[in-house]
Amino acid sequence: MVRGKTEMKRIENATSRQVTFSKRRNGLLKKAFELSVLCDAEVALIIFSPRGKLYEFSNFSMNKTIDRYQNRTKDLMSSNNTAVEDLQLEKELDSCTITKKLEHLEVSKRKLLGGGLDSCSIDELQQLERQLERSLSKIRSRKYQILKEEIMKLKEEEKLLLEENAALQVGRESLKKRETKQRSESKEQDIMDVETELFIGLPERRTTTNGFL
Repeated sequence: MVRGKTEMKRIENATSRQVTFSKRRNGLLKKAFELSVLCDAEVALIIFSPRGKLYEFSNFSMNKTIDRYQNRTKDLMSSNNTAVEDLQLEKELDSCTITKKLEHLEVSKRKLLGGGLDSCSIDELQQLERQLERSLSKIRSRKYQILKEEIMKLKEEEKLLLEENAALQVGRESLKKRETKQRSESKEQDIMDVETELFIGLPERRTTTNGFL
């Protein structure tokens, strides 16, 4: 029969708990032995029962393995502490560097705006002048570029408006021609109607005063 999955919680029944402990303990000791033999690993296993009884396995000296574990743990802790200290120092250096850069940028900004120039030497003033000239050159270049783009945009809009006006003019001329044609056809129809009325029927006979033509 297939056993169901064991629920991972404390077994309440004392007898069942003791039986399970004995089985799992033996299995764990067996696995530790197999691991040490198959993989040539240094294995140390310590188990205390619920009643405090000690069970252990070691393929080498238990004390030497524990000492090795403790030394390794100290080395790891020391390494981690060193790494943390290095990281903290790096963060402090980065913070100081950023602060100095911000201060330098603030001073440069004030000088470019015309403030704090009393303490500047001739070389510093010339350097500021060159910076301002470069900035003005970039500003003018950008301004001309924007104006050029605006002019091209206006020319495109003008072209579209001229095309629309031309299309409207053609439409008006076409409409005038149709109206002229319709009026001409209407006049011709009126003339034909009048001529038809004049020639329909026999000619009337006219009499003189004595009754003869």
